[in-house]
Order: sequence, then C-alpha cells, then structure tokens
Amino acid sequence: MKVLNKEVLTENQGVRVVKLIILAPDIARKAKAGQFVVLMVKEEGERIPLTIVNTDIVKGTITIIAQEAGFTTKLLARAAEGESLYSIVGPLGHPTEIKKYGKVILVGGGVGIAEIYPVAKAMKQAGNFVTAIIGSRSKELLILERELKEACDELIVMTDDGSYGRKGFVTEALKELLEKSKQDLVYAVGPIPMMKAVSMVTKPFGVHTLVSLNALMVDGTGMCGCCRVSVGGKVKFSCVDGPEFEASEVDWQELQKRNSVYNEKEKHICQLKKL
Repeated sequence: MKVLNKEVLTENQGVRVVKLIILAPDIARKAKAGQFVVLMVKEEGERIPLTIVNTDIVKGTITIIAQEAGFTTKLLARAAEGESLYSIVGPLGHPTEIKKYGKVILVGGGVGIAEIYPVAKAMKQAGNFVTAIIGSRSKELLILERELKEACDELIVMTDDGSYGRKGFVTEALKELLEKSKQDLVYAVGPIPMMKAVSMVTKPFGVHTLVSLNALMVDGTGMCGCCRVSVGGKVKFSCVDGPEFEASEVDWQELQKRNSVYNEKEKHICQLKKL
C-alpha cells in the first residue's frame, strides 16, 4: 500500500488532479477494467472508492487518479512517495463486460476520462473500433489525451471554452457520431449531469448505453447500503451490483440528490482542516 510515485496531472482553475502508483500486488494481479478499490488514507479517515486506472502485474502496482474534491481526496493527493496508505480493499465491483461489440464510443468528462482509459484498452484489445470523446472545461484541465489517443482508433477532444479541440460539450460530438453511423455500445463516465445528458442523447437511437456510477460508498460490500441507486425501478447497490448500469434505467434525480447530501459537511470540514 506504499505510494511509489505521484504525479500532478493538472492544477488549474482550482482543480487539482493527481496520479498515484501504489504497491498492491494482490489487487494488481486480479483487477480488470471497470473495477475499483476502496481506500483509507489514515486510520481515522473515511473510505473512498476510486477506479483502478492501470495495473502492472510484474511490478505489483495499481494506478489511481483522483481529483481533489473533499477532505479525503485532498489528503490523498498530499501523500508523499514512500508513504503507506492505511488500507486498500479491492478489486471491487463487476468488471466491464469486454467482448467484440463492433463500434464502441467511450465518453469521459473531467476526471472520468481516467476511468474510461482501462475500458478503452480492453475494448480495443477485444477487436472493437473504439472512439473516445473526452471533455473538460478548458485545455489546462484535460488529462490522459496522449494515452487515449494510443489506445483508441479515434479521439475527439471537446472543451467548454474552445481553448483546445472543439468548443462544446461531449454530448454534441456524441450526437453527431450517432447520426452519422450505427454504434453498438456507448460507455460514459463523468459528472452525473454529463452521464444523464449522454443517456438522453443515446435513448432515441436505441443504442446500448452503460454508465459507471460514482455513488457515495462506504464499505464497498453491499452491507451498509450507502451506495444504493434506483435502476429500472429496483434498488441496486453500486458496489456489488455495479458500478455499471444501463443509462436509460437510472433514476438520475435521486442519484444527484443522494450524492449531494454531504456537500455542506464536506465544505465545513475542509474549512476546519486546511491542507
């Protein structure tokens, strides 16, 4: 659980995203695309879920990428090389179903770009024609462009302010691709409003669309019930039933509401404990 390497991928406009390579040989050996870990930085801290972005079985390492959003992600981002985290549990969640679909579009927004990267590699290896659409507020906040360019057949970059790639949202590029040719799978990870928008765009085209949900999570075993989401009118738990679900069946309003329930407390603790 020792941090072997840390790299700041971007630090701009109040957004700081870091990449950590962590020694975790058992997890590295078993992890597959789409799975995640739950980690604790300190013994007295909270547990947070993070997608496994990469693994190196020979070196026994996993790579995670985190955006500083609350107290624990800030604490994680400040972990020094050589420092050991208190605990890591994983790999958790169902792996992405990797097979030859045909034409696959991966949509990543913000730090969600990191989460589509392992899926892009696996989908390409399975023989799919893989297009990635990645988006951020500006050029400075874009991550993993080079890595995804190497992993995919086609890469489309969108920025909200037009400072790089095309100006606009990822959903605009997605709609154009769907209108141009038949696609067999759309897979999206990013902020909840973005994934909801992707769901609305793909629904009229009837294309199978998966989203990897970033629900609040505590134990990662399905026992605490914290990560419950409504999918197709049924209660599901992101940690053991997901994290991927059919986009059109997700109750987005409920998910948004549940994920924002601790926002004020998070701001409060960040003010109390400046890092």
